Amino acid sequence: MKIFGITENLNFNSLRVSPSYLLLLLVVTFVSGCTTLASKNDTGVVIARRAQVRSSIAVVAADLSEVVRGDVVDILDSTTAENGERWLRVRAHDAENTEGWIEARNVMPQDLLDRSVQVAAEDKDIPAQATGQLRASTNLRSSADRSGTENILLKLESGAHFEIIGWKRVPKPKASETTESDDAPKAGAATEGGSKQKDSSEDKEAEELNELWYKVRLPRAISPAPAGWVYAKQVELTVPSDIIFYRTGREFVAWQRLDDAGDPGQSAPKDKDAAKEAQPGSWVILEKSSSDKPSTLEDPDFDRIFVLGYDKSRQEHYTAYRSPDLHGRLPLRVENSNGEKFFTVKADDNGQSVDVRYKVYRDDRGNLRVDAQGTLPKSPKKK
Repeated sequence: MKIFGITENLNFNSLRVSPSYLLLLLVVTFVSGCTTLASKNDTGVVIARRAQVRSSIAVVAADLSEVVRGDVVDILDSTTAENGERWLRVRAHDAENTEGWIEARNVMPQDLLDRSVQVAAEDKDIPAQATGQLRASTNLRSSADRSGTENILLKLESGAHFEIIGWKRVPKPKASETTESDDAPKAGAATEGGSKQKDSSEDKEAEELNELWYKVRLPRAISPAPAGWVYAKQVELTVPSDIIFYRTGREFVAWQRLDDAGDPGQSAPKDKDAAKEAQPGSWVILEKSSSDKPSTLEDPDFDRIFVLGYDKSRQEHYTAYRSPDLHGRLPLRVENSNGEKFFTVKADDNGQSVDVRYKVYRDDRGNLRVDAQGTLPKSPKKK
């Protein structure tokens, strides 16, 4: 038998290989190596407002090109500097195809972006339930879990605003688990007050076995990643100024506009004055009672519906409807059907989740009215 023209039983001392055969081996090895290197190449998207592509990772390196948030770059290689900072060698998609080095924290790899896109696709048809903004910089994650770092998509800046499309409570990480500092307070943000109030708040927090997370949808100007999860302790709800003063003993957890004097979904705010409305209007609001008891995973998303009407002639709001207590669940949807307006929520009824629909209309005097379509589920008795 012969292999590549060489007899199988020849020993290594008598083996003679032609120069052409050696050249063939070198070519095969080189091509194989190129394939391996090429498979490591990836793309990423710039998440910093702006960043520099530099000639090297040295402090005195020259700036070759500037990239901005949303720009796509090819990732060619990576290295870690002496100070522990990770750097990526990238190729910018500019006219010169500039190649250089950029700090890894400024770039989101494509696989992480794909995760965020998948999170967004899960609730692409869900309207905004509320809006919020960050009290301090915190991590955007692909899942509601801060026991590790593998699900971190990027770090959002303090003040970042977004739509809230859902939320859930999850078990609090155990003391033995390493948790990321998603709840790090903003410098100088400590509230003033007496020691009793502080101690009471700390005691309640210590008793909590669960923690709340918001599923958020982000505007492109804030993040190339369209969606993710944010630890709720870092979020301040931006209740529109049109309705914020109508809060009583319950907190507003979701709201949507009922008239055409604005975006029914109440899109995410565009500036620091996040809650400002162009003009007043009518709203459906979901409320939840406050409690000194630790939260549970079975807690409702809301326990009462409040509809606020607006009289244009008098330029004042009025209570159009307050529901009896119920064990309510999201999402809240406002819709038009055959020229009539409805809103729908979910509620627990004897252990089952049912849709609860309400018709919204105006009476002969032009006042807003709300009629429940069918029998309302009763709220479970509190133990």
